Amino acid sequence: MGRATAEMLARSGAKVAIFDLDDETGQATADAIGGDFHQVNVADHVAVVKGIEAAAARHDVARIVINCAGIAPSARIVDKAGSPHVPETFRRTVEINLIGTFNMMSSAAAAIIAARFEEEEAGVLINTASIAAFDGQVGQAAYASSKAGVAGLTLPAARDLAQHRIRVMAIAPGIFLTPMMAAFPQVVQDSLGAQVPHPQRLGKPFEFAELVRSIIQNPMLNGEVIRLDGAIRMAPR
Repeated sequence: MGRATAEMLARSGAKVAIFDLDDETGQATADAIGGDFHQVNVADHVAVVKGIEAAAARHDVARIVINCAGIAPSARIVDKAGSPHVPETFRRTVEINLIGTFNMMSSAAAAIIAARFEEEEAGVLINTASIAAFDGQVGQAAYASSKAGVAGLTLPAARDLAQHRIRVMAIAPGIFLTPMMAAFPQVVQDSLGAQVPHPQRLGKPFEFAELVRSIIQNPMLNGEVIRLDGAIRMAPR
């Protein structure tokens, strides 16, 4: 979804900077779209600030920021053998999914404010939540908690930044054909897609990117979490 969004923005004329830990994939994507790549751990506040400064030195201050980084480990709070959820797994999930989102959002907003843009709209920050924030399944305690945090961050962040003419939105995708999903057998993909009321299939990354485009173009979209899920409501498992 992040790559599809980067491609959409580049086609639309934006100067795109990609932040990722995977330097090989990140650089290849940047080369393909004519953007630039910065190896950044979003969970590290100092690394984020340095990345934002480096990107600004190449392309000026970013006014559109899309947060897509995330991990989704599966673990029950207490497993079948009676062992508790590993605290480090929970902590790492929150650090990347929630704190990483916050680091990018707060640092990017500070850079936008410092630039003193004079237009009616100074910038827009779009974060990625998940339907797991609302329909968390068995084994998703860490993931659902982190994504619920992203959803809960949306309105107060939009209110905090309104005086600076910066919008904050979040997208909560359903079951999408991501690289992780593509690794599953086709029969598993088909079974998951069949659970979606309509359209009865997995979501496509370009559909996420198209919602990003709509949010950017519509200045009245602010402080809201939009479910992009084909009307699915996840069962407990």
